[in-house]
Amino acid sequence: MERHIVRYGDLKPCRTAFIDAHTPGSDQKENFTIIGGGVSESPDQHVHIKDTPGFNIGAAGQPPKCKNSLHTHRTAEVFFVLKGRWRFFWGRWGTAGEVVLEEGDIFNIPTGVFRGFENVGTDYGMIMSILGGDDSGGGVIWAPQVIEEAKDHGLILGENGILYDSKKGEGPPDNVKPMPLLTDEELQAFPEVPASKVVPNFVQRYWNLMAMASGAPVKVIGAEGIIADRPGFEVELLTRGSIPETPYSSNRHEVLMVMRGHWRLTWNGRETVLAPGDTCSLPPGFDRSLVPSMTGEASLYRVVNTDDPAGPTHALM
Repeated sequence: MERHIVRYGDLKPCRTAFIDAHTPGSDQKENFTIIGGGVSESPDQHVHIKDTPGFNIGAAGQPPKCKNSLHTHRTAEVFFVLKGRWRFFWGRWGTAGEVVLEEGDIFNIPTGVFRGFENVGTDYGMIMSILGGDDSGGGVIWAPQVIEEAKDHGLILGENGILYDSKKGEGPPDNVKPMPLLTDEELQAFPEVPASKVVPNFVQRYWNLMAMASGAPVKVIGAEGIIADRPGFEVELLTRGSIPETPYSSNRHEVLMVMRGHWRLTWNGRETVLAPGDTCSLPPGFDRSLVPSMTGEASLYRVVNTDDPAGPTHALM
């Protein structure tokens, strides 16, 4: 049972996961791959659970004022704030729009839009991520200025998606060219979307969801979700007042991501307790029960795979 659980206290960070690992202002961030290899560009990245259920789970931990540089993905990217206060910004230069998220808030970032994020809290913060697809679309697409600035600080991204550190004497092999910069013509395909269009349609606040989930799980992202989308997975919020009928079974892969409180999970005759920040991957076909084990606030996000293809699904323009 424990091999399907990644405890928050056991998370292994990578400080060299991406091309901006040496760039001032971004050089203190830590990346975690919890389920699946994600989109890390470094062979040093530790993968906790390699088998993917149709999506990847990861996390980013950053001290105050640390930024993650502008990039985009070919599949969905969903974040919720586990700890701290975070500013998300987007657009070619990060100036098209922004929103500040508090703990528990969730953001289904539109595909095809350059995005970055920054810890604007006073302490080390953590955001949890869900990336669509088993291979997450083959990697990260960086804004051109990110690649150019990284090169000034010794990091070169090869066309093969591997990161090379010139400060360590590394460089792409002769048969591998550096990742080309997007041309002005290619950049026209990345929309500049105002916050007035993004925030109402792609952001949900934790306390609003908690109120809606007082009697039954609330479907946050999905074909019938509050955020209507088909990214290859669905996301629900469960609370003390909306636990599923127990025991229950599922023919889908479920991933439980605890936000608040402690949850007692019984599965296939075994029992454990999940704490805030823990991630549990439940395969289909097993009876399981899930109940809060203590009094007080209790919530978790449940992610379930669907038959929808992972890819761009948002109609922004």
